[in-house]
Amino acid sequence: MKVSEQKIDNVNSIIKVEVEKNDYQEKVNTSLQQLRKKANIPGFRPGKVPVGLIKKMYGKSVLAEEVNKLISDNLFDYIRSNNLNVLGEPLPNETEQKEIDFETQEDFEFLFDIALAPEVDIKLSKKGDKIPYYTIKVDDEMLDKQVKSYTSRFGQHVSIEEQEVSTKDDLIKGNLTELDEEGNPKEGGVTAEDAVLIPEYVKDEEEKAKFIGIKKGDKITINPHKAHEGHTAELASFLKIDKDMASEVTSDFIFEVTDITRFKEAELSQEIFDQIFGKDVVKSEEEFMAKVKEDLERQLQADSDYKFMLDMHKHLVEKAGILTFPDAFLKRWLLETGKEKTKEDIEKDYPGIIKDLTWQLIKEKLVKDNDLKVEEADLLDMAKKITRMQFANYGINNLPEDMLENYAKEMLSKKESVQNIANNAIEEKLTQFVKEQVSLKNKDVSYDEFNKLFAAEESTAE
Repeated sequence: MKVSEQKIDNVNSIIKVEVEKNDYQEKVNTSLQQLRKKANIPGFRPGKVPVGLIKKMYGKSVLAEEVNKLISDNLFDYIRSNNLNVLGEPLPNETEQKEIDFETQEDFEFLFDIALAPEVDIKLSKKGDKIPYYTIKVDDEMLDKQVKSYTSRFGQHVSIEEQEVSTKDDLIKGNLTELDEEGNPKEGGVTAEDAVLIPEYVKDEEEKAKFIGIKKGDKITINPHKAHEGHTAELASFLKIDKDMASEVTSDFIFEVTDITRFKEAELSQEIFDQIFGKDVVKSEEEFMAKVKEDLERQLQADSDYKFMLDMHKHLVEKAGILTFPDAFLKRWLLETGKEKTKEDIEKDYPGIIKDLTWQLIKEKLVKDNDLKVEEADLLDMAKKITRMQFANYGINNLPEDMLENYAKEMLSKKESVQNIANNAIEEKLTQFVKEQVSLKNKDVSYDEFNKLFAAEESTAE
């Protein structure tokens, strides 16, 4: 068995695999003997079929199978042992490959096209590499908004005083009675107790106005059909009847107000502090405000790090320069391996594929050259970060450490999650490494200014 490489250029090669009879004969004979033992052919007892007949019936297919195994094993062994950084997978050569005939040939020669990754050379220094890092300032408006979100989350609806009147945002509860054409209670008409609505969500402005400025005990004439025009499901819920019936009910109703409740935000107290951050983590309003600010700064740092990562990508891609890729091979490989992809699809997607591939090669180079590794502890830490962010989206910031770790370990037990977590972990480790190697152009910005940075980039991209 002989394997050799013919270099076409820096990113294209042909690998030749030469197979001689003595490379495969023993394996072919073994396979034929196994087939003989299993063959069930009329006129012959099991295991007694002549070898010549077995060879005549199965020899060509067995030879092809064994030769293909040898080719595959030796081809990939050559790639591994020679540390070839291959893109995609080897493809049969379409121009120089000679015809193969397993019926008449004993020695074979197979040619494969391979694509080699372009060389990436990146050296970082604090003098030569400067990347911006934006720190988002937590201002009073942002702090007040976050505090309000907490007080709203733990607030509740309370009944207003008897003398108070309703507003558009109140929740109004009452009993409904359908009226006939003369304005009297309709015999057998629709009635509903404890019907509930909020004036702000009433569709018809005239009907909405009837619910504003009223008190408990008031009786008002309303038309639910107009109030919920075009929203049959809401009308059915309000009248507490089937949806099919609701569209037929167009009468006026008497609405007797039994209760009006208004949402009241929670007041800052030790109970609220404990619910948000855990028991006795903060013990005063001053400590609470400081803790809220600290949490906001930590959350915003994740945004700053994400922006830095994007700027880092851009900087490193520019520093790597234009990489030469084996375009013809890659397009051919994408076409052969892509499900239901056309040449037009490949051409359209190709620039984005090369962009992603360029970054992947840069990342692999920096990770390898600087011995950046992801250990089990890194995976667990990243899983915890992801878990913490997921719970924070639901307003849960004080998840106990043991529960956090259990959720993280559960995430790591799922194969489909591990690769994503590992990718995030190595990306974070690489980002931290680059931070330490380059000069950071630090700049404090407001949240609005920070968001405009993304808007400006999107506009430039377009």
